[in-house]
Amino acid sequence: MYDSYRPHLLLAQVPLTVSPFINLPASVTLPYTYKSVPSTLPQSVLVDPANPDSKPRYVLSPSGEHAAHPDEILAACQSLEQHLKKTRTDAEGAIKAWEESIRQRELAEKRRVAPGWLDRDEKLLQPSRAAGSSVSKADEGGSLLDSTSADQGSSTLPAMVPRDEGEELDRAFGGLGVK
Repeated sequence: MYDSYRPHLLLAQVPLTVSPFINLPASVTLPYTYKSVPSTLPQSVLVDPANPDSKPRYVLSPSGEHAAHPDEILAACQSLEQHLKKTRTDAEGAIKAWEESIRQRELAEKRRVAPGWLDRDEKLLQPSRAAGSSVSKADEGGSLLDSTSADQGSSTLPAMVPRDEGEELDRAFGGLGVK
C-alpha cells in the first residue's frame, strides 16, 4: 500500500538546495476593507423580482431610462412596418379616388359640352330643332337631299371634290416629274 503522506522513495533521494536566485512568494497582507466572496451567486439584476417569469430587459437606451428585450424591439418594429404598409395603402387608395373624381368631373364636362356623344357607340351627332324657329329653309324648299335639280343644290352648297393626297403633296412640294 502506498501512503500519500510519505515521500516517494526516488524523490527522497534527491537533495533540496536553496538557490539565491529564486525568490519564494511572500504572504499577502489583506486590506481592512476586504470582504470575502460569498459561496453562492447573488440574484441576477436582469430579472425583475416582481415578475420573475418575464424576459430580461438587457438592451438599454443610450440615456439609460428605457430597457427592453430583443423580442419586444422586434415586435415593435413589425407593428411599425404593418402601420406604415396600412398608411401607404390608404394613401394610394385616396390618390386613386382623387384621380377617379377628376376623371369623372372631366367626363361630366365633356358630356355637358356634347351631350350624347360619350353615351352611345355610334358617334354621329344630329342637331335638334330649336323650339322657337318652327319654319326653316329646309321646310320651305324641301330637304337638300330631296332636291331633284343639280343646279339648285350646287348653287347653295360648295361641290365636294374627292381628296387626292398625291396632288396635295405636288402642290405643296412641287412635282418630281416621275411618271
